[in-house]
Amino acid sequence: MNSDLPPKLRRGWTTGACATAAVKAALQGLWGDDVPRQVTITLPKGETPTFQIEEAARNNGWAEAAIIKDAGDDPDVTHGALIRARVEAGKIGQGIRFLAGDGVGIVTKPGLPIPPGEPAINPVPRQMMKWVTHEAADAFGKSPDLDITISVRNGAQLAEKTWNPRLGIKGGLSILGTTGIVRPFSCAAWIASIHRGIDVARAEGLTHVAGCTGATSERVVQALYGLPDGAMLDMGDFVGGLLKYLARHPIQRATIGGGIGKLTKLAQGARDLHSGRSQVNFELLADWLDDPAIVSMNTALEVYEKHGSRMAEIIVPKARDEAKKMLRDADITLDIVMIDRKGAVIGRAS
Repeated sequence: MNSDLPPKLRRGWTTGACATAAVKAALQGLWGDDVPRQVTITLPKGETPTFQIEEAARNNGWAEAAIIKDAGDDPDVTHGALIRARVEAGKIGQGIRFLAGDGVGIVTKPGLPIPPGEPAINPVPRQMMKWVTHEAADAFGKSPDLDITISVRNGAQLAEKTWNPRLGIKGGLSILGTTGIVRPFSCAAWIASIHRGIDVARAEGLTHVAGCTGATSERVVQALYGLPDGAMLDMGDFVGGLLKYLARHPIQRATIGGGIGKLTKLAQGARDLHSGRSQVNFELLADWLDDPAIVSMNTALEVYEKHGSRMAEIIVPKARDEAKKMLRDADITLDIVMIDRKGAVIGRAS
């Protein structure tokens, strides 16, 4: 046994995955015989976790199910939170309407993927809940015209420990997640897994690898270059951990893919792109774009919505230059790909 290996940490499930499972269970209570004691959902990448139903209730025209979030070994403030979904028949033709219950915040500032006035339920969780709703509607022969209310017990108090107040999300937590999976938050373990990925890629003779900040950028970059799965290094926020190791263990070509906010932080010199450990410097961004109004903006996305491709033209080359610094003088061809939330490539530099 190699004692140098980092301990294997247990994964968990996002608030979005828990809310989706709760919706699926509640729908069986609304349209079927009863709320089940457990339910299985399909995550965006095909995994099929099963969730236990902690609480359930139903009456004429509505049903509820609640799940306790398991964040695995990640020190997530929402670990152990009770996430409840209430589904209620809506007006014919209205479609699916999302509502914020107790403990779920409301977006009040622009620059987030959800517009002001809407519940802080991000796009991927919304899509996951729509999938299970349409699936259940087909199975039960019902029309998917529903109000879906998501709530989190003590969510308002938990939100005070997050970035939500600063982002203008009032009254509670956000329902988040792009993969449905919470990765254990251990910098050492994660970076070690990146290093092992590079080792394996080199051993297999791969000449082009890619590190991406999230599921969307990974999917786009892999398709853009036709890369095999083994070339896709699970970089996440640890761009510094990836590039510094590549500098010592070079591969012919490397691509860094990421969203607007993450690559803006890389362009500003951040080595760790996690929201809790690095922030966009809006004063510097205002100087780069010659727009003093940027100083009072909320997110890099908000800046992009105003300046569009001009922002990408400035940020992407700067991100490339910072990444090259981390590679030092290694003989590696490096390119950067910036991707928006819809999966469109909005900037490239090499």
